[in-house]
Amino acid sequence: MKKLAITIGDPGGIGPEVVVKTLPAISGECLPIVIGGSSVIEDAVRTFMVPLKIRKIEKVDEVFSSTDFLWCLDTGSLRAFTRGKADKENGAASVNYIKKAVELAMEKRVDGMVTAPISKEALNLAGFSWPGHTEMLAELTGTKEYAMMLTGGPLKVILVTIHTALRNVPGLVTKERVLKTIRLAKKACDMLGIQRPVIAVSGLNPHAGESGILGTEEMEEIAPAIEGARREGIIAEGPYPPDVIFRKAYKGEVDMVVCMYHDQGLIPLKMIAFDTGVNVTVGLPVIRTSPDHGTAYDIAWKGIADPSSMIEAIRLAVRLNL
Repeated sequence: MKKLAITIGDPGGIGPEVVVKTLPAISGECLPIVIGGSSVIEDAVRTFMVPLKIRKIEKVDEVFSSTDFLWCLDTGSLRAFTRGKADKENGAASVNYIKKAVELAMEKRVDGMVTAPISKEALNLAGFSWPGHTEMLAELTGTKEYAMMLTGGPLKVILVTIHTALRNVPGLVTKERVLKTIRLAKKACDMLGIQRPVIAVSGLNPHAGESGILGTEEMEEIAPAIEGARREGIIAEGPYPPDVIFRKAYKGEVDMVVCMYHDQGLIPLKMIAFDTGVNVTVGLPVIRTSPDHGTAYDIAWKGIADPSSMIEAIRLAVRLNL
């Protein structure tokens, strides 16, 4: 079975809860190694009454197949942690968890990593400038070409731009960036084992620009990128009007949709798979998945967080191959 490093995310969010709730559900499917402060993990196991004994380890080769243990690689316990809101110490701790998981994955001591949600505000309070997990992981692994891909139900979407203000998007939609994302979409399909994938590319503007009447990005940047991908042997189609392409994907007529900006892809995906969506960072030298939700401070440590997305993230990490 694959060994997976699973970080608990922001200690004050729902990450610890969904991680410990998930482990019994995926028992026997992989060897999960939970990375975080042992005191936080102990609190979560006790609070949410998960029937697992915590076994602290120093090395991942101590892990063996067992349905009784929660294997915990302790990165240093917080003396106390704030629950239900962004906090400097929590932000710093969540970065330490991720750095340890990256180290293990880069050294091939685990087969992949699954990361519980972190808080951008907590990162900022702790002095870090990364806008999110994706950019942090790219920097930590030295990756230059990467993209965020999300899957939920029958939809798979990959983003040309990620965490940026909407007003910045048109200037970032360039032929080079769109072509790079199409290539990464093909790589994502390869990781999923999809043979001869059909990749649909969305337009940026209403009606995909209406032949330049509603915008020229489709003609000047997106269509040339699609032609470039086709010359490389990639089956790429479009640009499609954004308001119709997701129906084609939902019906299984295309395998992946290349979206121009964050909400263009995430709104339809979360509409149909809010509780089970999974985020994959494509382009990294390691496998990384994450539940497609945030820290949810408003329900943190109340015992009501749904672990479904984390369960799906782990199962997808097991399926993926680089």
